[in-house]
Amino acid sequence: MTETQKACNPGPATHDHRRCIATALREAEDLCRARAVNLTATRRRVLELVWQGHEPVKAYQIINNFRAGHQATKPPTVYRALDFLMENGLVHRIESLNAFVGCTRPENRHQADFFICTACHRVDEIDSGKIAATFEKLARQQNFTISHKTVEVYGLCRACHEKTGEQFHA
Repeated sequence: MTETQKACNPGPATHDHRRCIATALREAEDLCRARAVNLTATRRRVLELVWQGHEPVKAYQIINNFRAGHQATKPPTVYRALDFLMENGLVHRIESLNAFVGCTRPENRHQADFFICTACHRVDEIDSGKIAATFEKLARQQNFTISHKTVEVYGLCRACHEKTGEQFHA
């Protein structure tokens, strides 16, 4: 389990989101240094804005949050920063929502799959090795080459499910 995963998934009662953001930013800086790529101030700020919550954030929200912080920025600058962050595995795009979330496993480049809560909009990245293996096997059987795959599963997280008063079934 990465430091970001530990910081961001201790459980709702003990979650310190400031620690979560700080850990994600520190890991991003370390990875960029190790990969000899430049995490500019703008890219770092975009990453920080993506990590403000565990909900997907749209590009226009990032642009507006930049401006709310009295920093001038243009949409192409934010989109270029998001491209850099995706290319380096620091954020993922939730395709069905056209939004972005921070990656909890940035040290290993991977295609991510997600559980997305329809009530609180929290997104959890899932370790989908078995899912990927299943898709690869099915693709070979069909003589199909996969170029990109994202699994987005919608439902209720445990906390939201418990708010309904119904028994939680994992």
